[in-house]
Amino acid sequence: MAENNGTYLIRGAAVLGSAAEDLLIRDGVIAARGTAAATSPYADGATVIEAAGLVALPGMVDVHTHLREPGREDAETVETGTRAAALGGYTAVHAMANSTPVADTAGVVEQVYSLGRAAGWVDVRPVGAVTVGLAGEQLAELGAMADSRARVRMFSDDGICVHDPVLMRRALEYVKAFDGVVAQHAQEPRLTAGAQMNEGEVSAVLGLTGWPAVAEESIIARDVLLAQHVNSRLHVCHVSTAGSVEIIRWAKQRGINVTAEVTPHHLLLTDSLVRSYNPVYKVNPPLRTDADVQALRAGLADGTIDVVGTDHAPHPSEHKECEWAQAAMGMTGLETALSVVQHAMIETGLMTWADFARVTSTAAARIGRLADQGRPLEAGEPANLILVDPAARWTVDPAKMATMGRNSPFAGLELPGKVVATFYKGHPTVLDGKLNTPYRHLADSTAGAA
Repeated sequence: MAENNGTYLIRGAAVLGSAAEDLLIRDGVIAARGTAAATSPYADGATVIEAAGLVALPGMVDVHTHLREPGREDAETVETGTRAAALGGYTAVHAMANSTPVADTAGVVEQVYSLGRAAGWVDVRPVGAVTVGLAGEQLAELGAMADSRARVRMFSDDGICVHDPVLMRRALEYVKAFDGVVAQHAQEPRLTAGAQMNEGEVSAVLGLTGWPAVAEESIIARDVLLAQHVNSRLHVCHVSTAGSVEIIRWAKQRGINVTAEVTPHHLLLTDSLVRSYNPVYKVNPPLRTDADVQALRAGLADGTIDVVGTDHAPHPSEHKECEWAQAAMGMTGLETALSVVQHAMIETGLMTWADFARVTSTAAARIGRLADQGRPLEAGEPANLILVDPAARWTVDPAKMATMGRNSPFAGLELPGKVVATFYKGHPTVLDGKLNTPYRHLADSTAGAA
């Protein structure tokens, strides 16, 4: 499907999975919806996209992506990672800080921000480190990163827990000045020294050092109390245990300002897969039990868990194709997230497509303070949206993915749902399920975030 004049008439899409309607996109916004779209004078000469049977949704927003650049371009680049994001239905991603050098200064976050704009596939929002060098000893330049051109609002040492409670308290206090949020990787380091997988029946059988659920839950319990004490925003990364869900539910009932994410892989996979000793299943936090999976699904469905975050973590093949103990932790996820969530949450009847939009877009944009993302599909709103074929079935083949990482835990699985089109700022970055062309920013001054 070729581009025409920058105006697109989407015909017959089920908006949020409800009744079929037309959408008219022009000048980067949704110009009209419903009957007004087809009768608009701008519809004449528009590029028509026949969308019968497709679902129209707000562009997905990932609160947790590892793009690896700068420094680890052997694993991923901003270009390759954002291509994967666009194909997966994303129009914005938050790039985690554990690059080389660490994104702990205004200079590094501005570099990542500029690389994202130059690529043009999605909105790249750098996540600033909480501590210098992720060392957990001294607060990073939080204010300078917030005031930079990247306008950082999320801060995380993800991959490493901010284990010092005094430092965590100071970070929570500091980010209040610019409505920021601290995203915590909840892992008590002394309880997980040498850990290789979830602590439980399978780890005992395999003889691998276990990773107890309490290592995650104890940090979450501490941090929600700290957030309450200083009246600040806390976000919990990649929740993985039933106990963690209960603690977050308790905190929300008390009015504590906490949000949480769950990964697609924790919604579907269990620690029984580790019996294969295939390092593709090695991840931090580890795959847990089926009881944990069911609790995570329930928590996402009832709103205890706010969003799905991919924790997309590509690695060079040599870091995964080795013995279990030496393998790196992490899984790719940008190009499979939509399908896994459809399989785990929609096809099981736990959620609707409107719920899907909430947990993959609206709530994520709110957490990251992205004003132009996660918006309703209404006239006058920014045209960041996707078209999904919910009836499609496909088999995951990592070799065919846009990401440089081949470490997908879903390789060989047949999954539902495919992204047919992605519109970023009204421009189709993906058409007919294939990369089209990136969006070209006119000037740095045109970009901004809340």
